[in-house]
Amino acid sequence: MAYFAKIKNEANGLVIKVSVVDDAEASTEEAGIAHLKNLHGQDTIWVQTAKDGSIRKNYASAGYTYDSTRDAFIPPKPHNSWTLNEETCLWQAPVTKPNVIEVNEKRLALEVWSEELQTWKAYAADDQTEFIWNTSSNAYEAS
Repeated sequence: MAYFAKIKNEANGLVIKVSVVDDAEASTEEAGIAHLKNLHGQDTIWVQTAKDGSIRKNYASAGYTYDSTRDAFIPPKPHNSWTLNEETCLWQAPVTKPNVIEVNEKRLALEVWSEELQTWKAYAADDQTEFIWNTSSNAYEAS
């Protein structure tokens, strides 16, 4: 199976949907695009994607953007403070996500970025205790 992203228009590169095409109809990217244009109209725009990210850096999904200059699919920007990693075309937080699974003998169930605090928050699995990542001490602290 081959996967193709339908692009709204070349100006914004917005991915509308991803369609699956049988390998018999998509022996090449060009053949797959021709097949989809025959089904959906010659004015449609299609770009091949791969589930393993082996082409165009990331697997496309609705809401992603196809950047023709980078030849990459880029997910929506999750927060204003995040920047694009040019190598992976994924968004990165200004503070690296901690690799911590336990704090004060409490197993963490969820980590989320706080745009307001510009750091990570984590919540304990058992009682939802909130912890804030301290970038100075490189440790979670109870909030």
